Amino acid sequence: MIWKDLVKLVKFRLTFLVVFSASISFLIGSQIITATNPNGVINWGNWAKLIIGGFLITGAANGFNEIIEKDLDRLMTRTADRPLPAGRMNNGQALVISLLMGVCGTYLLGSLNLLTGFLSVFAIILYAFVYTPLKQKSPISVFVGAIPGALPPLIGYVAANPTIDQIALILFGIQFMWQFVHFWAIAWVLDDDYKLAGFRLLPTGKRDRASAVITFIFAIVLVPVSLLPTYYGYGGYYVGGVSFVCSLIFLYQSFVLVRTLEIKSARQLMFGSFIYLPVVQLMFLFDFIVKK
Repeated sequence: MIWKDLVKLVKFRLTFLVVFSASISFLIGSQIITATNPNGVINWGNWAKLIIGGFLITGAANGFNEIIEKDLDRLMTRTADRPLPAGRMNNGQALVISLLMGVCGTYLLGSLNLLTGFLSVFAIILYAFVYTPLKQKSPISVFVGAIPGALPPLIGYVAANPTIDQIALILFGIQFMWQFVHFWAIAWVLDDDYKLAGFRLLPTGKRDRASAVITFIFAIVLVPVSLLPTYYGYGGYYVGGVSFVCSLIFLYQSFVLVRTLEIKSARQLMFGSFIYLPVVQLMFLFDFIVKK
């Protein structure tokens, strides 16, 4: 039971996706030829540090989030069984665990380079202490939350290549734009549950055509953003073609939501978002290795 509660405290599935995104970007960053890495060799020891440190940092941010939202989590069906609202863990225990994970994770990531450590601490602060309180106040919270949500690929890249260059910004930009469609699809599906806690996460605060259209517009913007690796010459036809097809499918799914305004359509868009990002990121890595 203790293990299951820890898994729920750190939101294991979400944390896994975050670490996956960072690890792929680390491998991309490792392919860049630099003075300290003239052969573009992957340092697997540092990759392991990134995975462990990234898991700890993300787990800490999620732990702080659950401490702050404990009373609200009790009101929602999907979160009522988390260890804090269910009473199986108290705030003090969760705080100690989260602080320990945060300190250890920051140490590991900071040992890679200072920029990686700084970005990781920034992500925790922005997610847990800015985005979390905003969720009850305004839909603008989604825009704030999209920043720490898009930092994992940037952190992974600078962990291997400690500079925020054009490739790093492209990796950040793709995940940043994807965040909106992804999160609004989830918010549409779970809107009834979110409202029990007073969360206002859809663009207009409710399931209406305006919220669907705004989601569709962001899906449109994601199409050219996903093609930036090819446009700037960092990726070839493989990543460009796959990204374009995936973006068009994603766009179609968001259009179906505009047309139907049904929870079923939003759920399909949500599952589509889970597939979209890892496929595009893996193709970027594959294309990068092939070009090299």
